[in-house]
Amino acid sequence: MQSVETYDFVVIGAGTAGCVLATRLSEDGDVRVLLLEAGNAEPLEAMAVPAAWPTLLQSTANWGDVTVEQAATGTSIPLGRGRGLGGSSSINAMAFVRGHRTSYDAWVRAGAKGWGFDDLLPYFRRSENADRRDPALRGVGGPLTVRSADPLHPVAAAGLEAAVQAGHRRAGDVSGGQEEGFGAVDLNVVGGRRQSAADAYLRPVLHRPNLDVVTGALVHRVLVENGRCVGVEYRTDAGVSVAACSREVVLCAGAVGSAQVLMQSGIGPAAHLRDVGVEVVLDLPGVGGNLHDHAIVPLVYAAARPVPATGGPHGEVIGMVRSHLATDGPDLQLLFIDIPYAPGVAVDGYTIAVSPMLPRSRGTVRLSSAEPGARPVIDPNHLGDEHDLATAVAGLRLAREIGRAAALDPWRGEELHPGQDVTDDAALRAYARRSTSSYFHLVGTCRIGQDEAAVVDPDLRVHGIDGLRVADGSVIPSIPSANTNATVYAIAERAADLLRS
Repeated sequence: MQSVETYDFVVIGAGTAGCVLATRLSEDGDVRVLLLEAGNAEPLEAMAVPAAWPTLLQSTANWGDVTVEQAATGTSIPLGRGRGLGGSSSINAMAFVRGHRTSYDAWVRAGAKGWGFDDLLPYFRRSENADRRDPALRGVGGPLTVRSADPLHPVAAAGLEAAVQAGHRRAGDVSGGQEEGFGAVDLNVVGGRRQSAADAYLRPVLHRPNLDVVTGALVHRVLVENGRCVGVEYRTDAGVSVAACSREVVLCAGAVGSAQVLMQSGIGPAAHLRDVGVEVVLDLPGVGGNLHDHAIVPLVYAAARPVPATGGPHGEVIGMVRSHLATDGPDLQLLFIDIPYAPGVAVDGYTIAVSPMLPRSRGTVRLSSAEPGARPVIDPNHLGDEHDLATAVAGLRLAREIGRAAALDPWRGEELHPGQDVTDDAALRAYARRSTSSYFHLVGTCRIGQDEAAVVDPDLRVHGIDGLRVADGSVIPSIPSANTNATVYAIAERAADLLRS
């Protein structure tokens, strides 16, 4: 065992949330901050290239998780989960968009007091420099410079016009969280290059003498003595080390990683921990539960003429819309993609992707063994609730209406998936089941709340353990109606204030 160093704060995971937390906490020169990351320090060349993001899913920057076979689909679904500085913000498709405000106000109803849209708005604004948007709603001067593509890819531009022709509203700022309709989404792309959380927050402050960043560090467990978290045990190539913590340890390892570390530490559902041979420190049944994700189903067209190559991340226009099943706010996202986003399609083409934004399906993260680093057992239960399947089918019908609009006439070839003969509900449901993939928006496994199934309180403190918090997408009670990265930035910015106070 190496010598023990003591820090005021230890942050586990250098993804989106961890980069924000380490940067904000180390602004105080009187505190020592340690940031631990399992992945590599150096970025891959492809990370900077927006159009190359799909290749990163097969790289060392992705954990390479695969779900268990999904009960509703009969398939095991690959997952994208970033590994390395910047985490998933270094491998994602760079959409920077808030969910509609109604989807955050649902958090309050679920027991997350003080986490509604208006509560989060100052932290959304703090993270961003959206200087071409409404300054009352959007931030100016934040670390992330966010803008939509200009000009839009021609297929995206045609898709936007087709949506308007099909009767949908043209949104002025579809990324802001107030509007419904279709519009150009803000992107984490600056000067033609990706801007990750590591680029915007962490790398500019690595010179700080009170901030230590250790990469290649696999966290084994947090250390608890007499009901208080007092440090972290982790392994690097040099061996096993312990970092002592005098104030607080903060888990920022995401919906999979944060739940996994808690359970490895003996904090979680007691029966499961005993089954895999982990000594129980605290029976906290909600750890690893409430896992959910945005499923995505593609409507794929062959192109009638060559689709130009893009310098962007392939998805530049989204729609935030309501199906006939919606009860409170938009429940569907439609995304125009300038490539055929489906396995095995080798022809030139494009996609209108459909994603149910307010899924009712819930699953779990569980340990496969007590061994640190063992693959977790991940079951998001995609389309497990019939309502989610019905919403996906409704979205495919809306997407087809847009896909047939005149603005897309110059681009539209044959409908490849599901195919123009697939029209009735039963056939569309079968297609949705077999073609569903993950949008890589896993959340919820350490959710905020005060009930027995909650893991953290509204101040993000783990129930029953002092000196331990969680601040990442795992604390989300119910997923926002948009891509989740902008929300994780806001959660982390707010967590920084909670910790400093």
